[in-house]
Amino acid sequence: MERKRKWISLNVKVNVVIIAIVLVLACGLAGIAYYVNGQRTDRYYKDSTAKMAAAVAHFVDGDFVARLQAAVESEEYAQLRQEAEAAKDEQQIVTFLKEQGLYEDFEKTNEMLRVYRDKLGAESIYLQSVSGNRGVNLVDPSEDMLYVGSVEISAEEFSAHSSNERIEPTVSTTEFGWLCSAYEPVLDSRGQAVTLVGVDISMDDVMRERRQFLFRMMLFAVILTIILYLVGQRLFRKIATRPLEMLSKAVDGFADAKDGYTEADIISLPIHSNDEIEDLYQEIRHMQGRMVEYLDNLTRVTAEKERIGAELNVATQIQADMLPRIFPPFPERTEFEIFASMDPAKEVGGDFYDFFLVDENHLALVIADVSGKGVPAALFMVIAKTLIKNRAQMGDSPAKVLTDVNEQLCEGNEANLFVTVWLAIIDLRTGKGMAANAGHEHPILRRKDGKYELVVYRHSLAVATMEGLRFKEHPFEMNPGDSLVVYTDGVPEATNINNELYGTDRMLEVLNRDPSQDMETLLKLTKKEMDAFVGTAPQFDDVTMLGFKFFGSGAKNMFEITVDAKVDALSEVLAFIDKHVEEMGFGMKTQMQIDIAVEEIFVNIASYAYPNGDGTATISVSESTSPTAIRITFVDSGIPYNPLAKEDPDITLGAEEREIGGLGIFMVKKSMDDVNYEYTHGHNRLTLVKNLEA
Repeated sequence: MERKRKWISLNVKVNVVIIAIVLVLACGLAGIAYYVNGQRTDRYYKDSTAKMAAAVAHFVDGDFVARLQAAVESEEYAQLRQEAEAAKDEQQIVTFLKEQGLYEDFEKTNEMLRVYRDKLGAESIYLQSVSGNRGVNLVDPSEDMLYVGSVEISAEEFSAHSSNERIEPTVSTTEFGWLCSAYEPVLDSRGQAVTLVGVDISMDDVMRERRQFLFRMMLFAVILTIILYLVGQRLFRKIATRPLEMLSKAVDGFADAKDGYTEADIISLPIHSNDEIEDLYQEIRHMQGRMVEYLDNLTRVTAEKERIGAELNVATQIQADMLPRIFPPFPERTEFEIFASMDPAKEVGGDFYDFFLVDENHLALVIADVSGKGVPAALFMVIAKTLIKNRAQMGDSPAKVLTDVNEQLCEGNEANLFVTVWLAIIDLRTGKGMAANAGHEHPILRRKDGKYELVVYRHSLAVATMEGLRFKEHPFEMNPGDSLVVYTDGVPEATNINNELYGTDRMLEVLNRDPSQDMETLLKLTKKEMDAFVGTAPQFDDVTMLGFKFFGSGAKNMFEITVDAKVDALSEVLAFIDKHVEEMGFGMKTQMQIDIAVEEIFVNIASYAYPNGDGTATISVSESTSPTAIRITFVDSGIPYNPLAKEDPDITLGAEEREIGGLGIFMVKKSMDDVNYEYTHGHNRLTLVKNLEA
C-alpha cells in the first residue's frame, strides 16, 4: 500500500508546540518581571524624592520666600533682569536684593539647597513659584544666574499644593535624561503655601539596569527554550515518536499482506510504555486478531456461499426443466394453442404451471403459488406439482385431485406451507370441462370476438392449510375461438417505487389492446408492460402466467417439414409453403409476398446459422379458417441471431448512399402482418404471420 507523504512529522509538530509554549511563557514571565520591577523601582524613587522634597521644605523660610517673590515680580526687577541677562552681569540684581534686605537670606537659602543637593545625591533642588501661568525658579543652585525663569510647574499644580492636594511624583525623560521629580510646598508663618521645593533625581542608571534586566530575562528565555527543545525532542521521540513509527510500519506491513492473514502476521513489538500508546498497540493487536478470525470466517462463508450459489444455479435449472418450456408443446394437436412463463423473484421460486394430456381427449391446466419464497417454497412446489400431475393422470376430477393432494401435503408439513391452485380439465372434443380453485387468483376469459374479462366466483381454501378439506369444482365450457389466461398474484401485486399495485385492471387493458393476438404475444406484452410499470422497484414475488386458446376439433391444422439448412433445399421449402398457401385461398399477390419472405429467411439460415458445420431447419405452417391467417415458423439450432434487431435502412437514400444489408428483412417486415423472433432452449425461432385479405 502506498503511504501518503508526511509533510511535517509528529515529532516536529510537538517540538514546535513546545517551543511556542516555552517562548510565550518565558516572554510573558520576563514582561511581568520587567513590569513589576519597574513599578517597584519607580515607587521607591518617587517615595525617596518626595521625602527629600518634604525634608528640604521644612527648613526653608516661607516668609523670606514670600518677600523674595514679591520683589522679583516688580517692574524694577524685571528691567534689571533683562539688563543682567544682556550683559551677563548679575551685580545689579545683587545690589537690588541687598537694598531689599533679601540678599543674605537668599545666599543662605541657596547654600542650603546646594548642601542638601550634594548630601542627598539629587540631580537638582530648587525653589519654584508661579508668575502668571508659568512656573519660575526663585532659587536654583544649579543655575549660573541668580534667577532664570523656566516652565516647570503650572499654576493649577501650584494651586493644588496650596490647597494641600498632593502632586504625584513623576518619572519622565527630559533633555537632561530620565528624571524622577517631586514637589513639596513651603509654608509661611500663616500656614500658606508660598512656593514649592522641587527635587529631581537622575534615573538614567536605573533605566539602564532595567533594560539590562529585560535583556537578561529574554536571553534566559531563549536559552531555556533551546534546552527544553533538545530535551523534549529526545524524550518525545523515545516515548512517542519511535513507538508510533514502529507501530505504523508494522500496521503497513500487515495491510500489505497479499496471501491472506495468519496468526503469525499479528504485530509483535517491544512497546511497554504503560500509557495510551501501549493501549493503542494492544488494541491494534486485538483488532488484527479479530481481523484474522473474521477473514478466516469470511473465506469459509464465501466458499460456502459460492457452493450454495452453484447449487442454487443447478436448482434453478432443475426447477426450470420441470416446467414445460417448449412451445408449441403438442405440435400434432390442432385443437388448442398454449403458452406459459414463470419468472422467479429469487434463484428458485414457489410458483409453477403445468399442462398435460390426461388421455387422448382431455387436457389438464394447472397454475399454483406456494406460500413463502426461496428453497423451502421450491421444494414444496416440486412435491405439489408431482402429486397434482400424478393424481390428475389417474382420471379423477379436479376436486378429487386437490382433496387427495391436500391430505398428502398436510402430512409432516412442519413448515406450515400451503399452496393456492387453479386446476382445470377440459375435453378437447367438446370444450367442456371442470375447474377447481383452491384460494388462487380469478381467471380471465375471452369469448370469441369479445374482450378479456375477469371471472369472479367463490374459492375454496388453499391446499395444505388443514386436513379434511373438501374442494368445490364448477363446470365450464369453451367454444372455438375462446381464450383463457390464468396467473399468480405476482402479476396484479407487482409494486412500483410509489407503492402502487399493477392490478388486474391494467392487466386487462393490455390484453384487450389486441385480443386476437396469439397467446405468446399477449403474455410477453403483459410482462413487458408490467416491468415498465414496476420500473426500478425490486421484484418481491414470482410472476407466472398461462394462456390457453381453444380452436375446437378440426379447427386448426399444423404441418411441418425439416430440411438441411442449405440453399439447395429452398425449392423444397417453397413447394411446401405454396401447397398450404393455395389451399387457404390466398391470392397470387399475397402468395408472392409470402414466397419472397420465406426465401429471405431460409437463405439467411442456410448462409449464417451454421458457420462451423451442417445443420437443419424446421419450417412449420399453421393454417386456420378462423381467424383466417397463415402462421409460418422457422426453427434452427444455429448461432443466436436476431435479424429484427438491425436498424431499418433509410430507403429515401440512393442505392450508392445506403449501407449494405438489411433491405431483405425490411421487405419481410413490410410485407408480413407480424414478424416475431426469440431464442429459447438453444433454438432460433422466427415466426411470420400473414392475414387472408377479405
